[in-house]
Amino acid sequence: MPVMPDTWIRQRAERDGMIEPFVDRLERAGVISYGLSSYGYDARVSNEFKVFTNVDSAVVDPKHFSDKSFVNRDAQDHVIIPPNSFALARTVEYFRIPRDVLVICLGKSTYARCGIIVNVTPLEPEWEGHVTLEFSNTTPLPAKVYANEGACQFIFLQGAEPCALSYADRKGKYQGQQGVTLPRL
Repeated sequence: MPVMPDTWIRQRAERDGMIEPFVDRLERAGVISYGLSSYGYDARVSNEFKVFTNVDSAVVDPKHFSDKSFVNRDAQDHVIIPPNSFALARTVEYFRIPRDVLVICLGKSTYARCGIIVNVTPLEPEWEGHVTLEFSNTTPLPAKVYANEGACQFIFLQGAEPCALSYADRKGKYQGQQGVTLPRL
């Protein structure tokens, strides 16, 4: 299962719309970097955030998720995540994953070195949508996350052959998601 290089990522993005909008080089001047890298794509976090709060003493339950668990924030420049707290966001980019590809994601070291962890589950073959990003502030201090700047890197792994059953085939519950998508059962 090879890791796909920048030439392959560029071709699939430009020809097939695998990543939209697509930035064909690494942008770094004065921002947390984003765009095409040697063996991956650094995606941006949008300005749409859902920051978890305990104002109404809500319980986080993945089977019965309540919107009382968070507050919505549309950031002009950044959002503040409280100490030892959590936020959901989404990528600026919309992804369309080929049938013979699995995508894994790692948080950017700039955030990790500040105690801000970015988590994303794998993007399965033929999944498409905005990627929901999970930011954990593991520090005892408020943490700043910058909107429209790099948040994580996607690495594309091509299978030896296409899978027998893709995410689209089984009508996955997060197919075609737009915006920050909450847990679904």
